[in-house]
Amino acid sequence: MGLGLVKNVVIVGGGTAGWMTAAALSTLISNGCKIRLVESDEISTIGVGEATIPVIRGYNQLIGVDENEFLRQTQGTFKLGIEFVNWGKQGDSYIHGFGVIGRDQLLAKFYQYWLKLYQDGQVPDIEHYSINTVAARKNKFLRAVSDSTGSPLSDISHAFHFDAALYAKYLRGLSEKRGVRRTEGRIVETVLRADDGHVQAIVLENGERIEGDLFIDCSGFRGLLIEGALNTGYEDWSHWLPCDRAIAVPCESVSPLLPYTRSTAHDAGWQWRIPLQHRIGNGHVYSSKFMEPEQAESILMNNLDGKPLAQPRHLRFTTGKRKRAWNKNVVAIGLAGGFMEPLESTSIHLVQTGITRLLTMFPHKGYDQPDIDAFNQATDEEYAAIRDFLILHYKLNAREGKPFWDYCRNMEIPATLQRRMDLYRSNGRIIRGSDELFTETSWLQVMHGQGLRAKGYHPLVDQRSAEDIAAFLGNVKEVVLRCAEHMPTHEEYIASCCAAPQL
Repeated sequence: MGLGLVKNVVIVGGGTAGWMTAAALSTLISNGCKIRLVESDEISTIGVGEATIPVIRGYNQLIGVDENEFLRQTQGTFKLGIEFVNWGKQGDSYIHGFGVIGRDQLLAKFYQYWLKLYQDGQVPDIEHYSINTVAARKNKFLRAVSDSTGSPLSDISHAFHFDAALYAKYLRGLSEKRGVRRTEGRIVETVLRADDGHVQAIVLENGERIEGDLFIDCSGFRGLLIEGALNTGYEDWSHWLPCDRAIAVPCESVSPLLPYTRSTAHDAGWQWRIPLQHRIGNGHVYSSKFMEPEQAESILMNNLDGKPLAQPRHLRFTTGKRKRAWNKNVVAIGLAGGFMEPLESTSIHLVQTGITRLLTMFPHKGYDQPDIDAFNQATDEEYAAIRDFLILHYKLNAREGKPFWDYCRNMEIPATLQRRMDLYRSNGRIIRGSDELFTETSWLQVMHGQGLRAKGYHPLVDQRSAEDIAAFLGNVKEVVLRCAEHMPTHEEYIASCCAAPQL
């Protein structure tokens, strides 16, 4: 039985995770609940999470954010998907686009009809049937046109690129207007209750003691409370995802302004390219077991599109997750709860789902264990599904003769991922859980883009003649192309609605 309402929530750490949490809580549970955020100006945030996926739009709507204003304040741009360069073999390129592909039919998914003719060499690649990928290749952008039912223009699905530091600043302004109290200071001690080991208070360097009912750990990789105070433990997945270092550096912008993220594979990892209005964010994610930092930095600096705007910043990480995201009266959100490398832009999404899950399971002061267990189980399942999707990119590579990629191609993978690959390889079937982040079309685009080929297709596709299917596919391709050609360029669209002030 509960022991009353949680009335004092303390968020430890700012940055994107801390201020996303503060903004959501202050919007939804401010009545009778005090929210306080503690952060130190001396401790820098990671600040490289600048690419997102479409579900962030739901979060922004939840907290009442005007999309154009948010983009102006964060130097933001639009994102239709992620281009993967050199991931299968040198010279390969495919786009994992958001949204739908073609039009699903009563008997089978659209891509099953495409598979039948693709296996016979009669039709082009799958990206020609998606408005997101066709528009991305042409550097075009338009928000979905809601009154164009049945048109590919209604299928456009977008996310954003933005400056993570500016986003945190923007959310801080919203949160403080809604009653969140910010305290600047470095935490030097965590006080645990003697009877049950829950966190009772944190103590700042100036001696101030801050008590709370619920503590939310947004302290980044350190996990100041979840690990430093409660010794929760960490599940290391680096044997499956061996990259453990990153170097980040911004550079000057160049034209055209691409409406997608680019991920380019290198000898022992990959490089990200994230176009903002005022600069391009770049980084090199690599494995220290296969490459020295100096070489990794050289590769990054020699593959920038513009003049660097800062000194490169080196980061260390271990891919994995806390053994429990919720332990006693501490909930870890963001990097404090785990780290999935930014290959598919899931870091901010995991912050968002952690917040949503916390609101769904928001506790009484009594902290009923079944609630905590359900939160942790859902978190574990989400992380594992994303983990498998990321491993897929590495496992399905054809970069033979490169030690890093040879390791990835030959490594043992989770049985859950092997089953998915085997299922697709047989008859092109893709089955996913209802709560999983990545859709069937996401799995399709990456498996196919990385070179995995289905031997067959759904047998009910043969209910239609090959000529009928070819006409159907040809019509979809033609309409998608025509719609994309009439869209404005990404730069034109931003200039018309959300251009940021010059810095």
